[in-house]
Amino acid sequence: MASDSEESSNQGKKLSKKEAAKLERQRKRQEAAAAAATTALSAVSVDEGPDPLAVNYGDVLLNDLQSKVVSGRQWTKVELLAPVMRDQVVLIRGRVQTIRPVGKKIAFVVVRERGFTVQCVLTVKPELVSAQMVKFATSLSKESIVDVEGVVTVPEKPITGATQQQVEVQISKLYCVNKAVPTLPINIEDAARSDVEIEQALEKGEQLVRVNQDTRLNYRILDMRTPANQGIFRIQCQVENIFRQFLLSEGFVGIHTPKLIGGSSEGGSAVFRLDYKGQPACLAQSPQLHKQMAICGDFGRVFEIGPVFRAEDSFTHRHLCEFTGLDVEMEIKEHYSEVMDIVDRLFVTIFDSLNDKCKKELEAIGRQYPFEPLKYFRGDKKTLRLTFEEGVQMLKEAGIEVDPFGDLNTESERKLGQLVAKKYGTDFYILHKYPLAVRPFYTMPCYDNPAYSNSFDVFIRGEEIISGAQRVHVPEFLAKRAEECGIDVKTISTYIDSFRYGAPPHGGFGVGLERVVMLFCALNNIRKTSLFPRDPQRIAP
Repeated sequence: MASDSEESSNQGKKLSKKEAAKLERQRKRQEAAAAAATTALSAVSVDEGPDPLAVNYGDVLLNDLQSKVVSGRQWTKVELLAPVMRDQVVLIRGRVQTIRPVGKKIAFVVVRERGFTVQCVLTVKPELVSAQMVKFATSLSKESIVDVEGVVTVPEKPITGATQQQVEVQISKLYCVNKAVPTLPINIEDAARSDVEIEQALEKGEQLVRVNQDTRLNYRILDMRTPANQGIFRIQCQVENIFRQFLLSEGFVGIHTPKLIGGSSEGGSAVFRLDYKGQPACLAQSPQLHKQMAICGDFGRVFEIGPVFRAEDSFTHRHLCEFTGLDVEMEIKEHYSEVMDIVDRLFVTIFDSLNDKCKKELEAIGRQYPFEPLKYFRGDKKTLRLTFEEGVQMLKEAGIEVDPFGDLNTESERKLGQLVAKKYGTDFYILHKYPLAVRPFYTMPCYDNPAYSNSFDVFIRGEEIISGAQRVHVPEFLAKRAEECGIDVKTISTYIDSFRYGAPPHGGFGVGLERVVMLFCALNNIRKTSLFPRDPQRIAP
């Protein structure tokens, strides 16, 4: 374009035909360039000019999310998308995991729903998808919740970046139901990364983000969204469900015992003490006393699933201050082995069901936390049972000395687990007849050697998950045992009195739900299997 001085000079003299033609050509080129720029701008802008296809995309208004209508539309789960649905129109809801624009007319959006992902493709098409719609898609923040409507297609090659590798969804409509903040405190892809990936990257000179445990727990809402965590807590749900269904099928009755109690539920000191309307009380560290009272009330066989509180300052990988207890109590006809029989069949049923019904969940966990499947006896072969003395002897033969009348420490338990796995080929076994001195006051002594007890622990991968025993059901003997253990009998008088009206021989056991899942999946920390863990240093979120 001519400058102001040039235009002033030209106005003072008549242009030749040649010069006039040159200026005209220059003017037309400038107009064409301006028109092209205007067209390009309108093609990528969602803000300038009306888009006749705007109805196919956009943010859903709050008014439309306030239970305004029941449309009758059917949503399809991402995990169910498969090649058999080719050419079908589907409606899915999920989170935006990744967005990859290709120029201004194509965008790839990976949508995730509860750990399952599918690649969705947005391509500019006349009367269907506009360039403004593509730009809208690329403006969405990760983890935003979207509704996608489109046609299922089968790509020539598998989509390696999605769980549903054999299909894609060609987007025709895209609506943002709720936006996530643009910058997340942790990225889901970082939180889902395995240590193996991180180490392999380091070997190549690359550095990937490692999300530590405290950061995960601080932002637990985001951490829950990883495929591994989706698998962990679905498996936890399955364990609880099988536990309940199996026991119901065996004639057990589900009960609920109080969590606010006077005194101490097991006579220990590690309880959360509180004031109960002017009376000293504590949070129950076990339903032990009340589930025994239920047996005295003629329920015969009972179980409970509920919270357990322990005020121990245990800074270990397997202890929590609050966890979910799975407790069982039952009448015994002749021998405490009847309780161990229930344990055997119950847990083999749990393990079989997890391996059969939770394959996808176990695969998701294994991708982030690789582990060897649990080895256990199944079918007609009963779970291995060793006496405490036999366990001590195995350790002794391996060069490890332990007190024959003491308890096993964590390292001894782990070593014994290794010895058992090597000798018997199982990661799951029962150790029984523990020394009486290391068991609670209500544990029944052995008839032939009162230094030992009719009690047992159950182990998975060398770690204890269950403690159980036959209980003392004779009130005078029970009071004597309590005094011998330094317990003020007055604080448990209602418990002891419940046995004065005729109590059947009985026994039971308790297990922590979080620990079962942790050890079945060979995870290294119980905080991974607690939705919102509570330990000596954490009470939030």
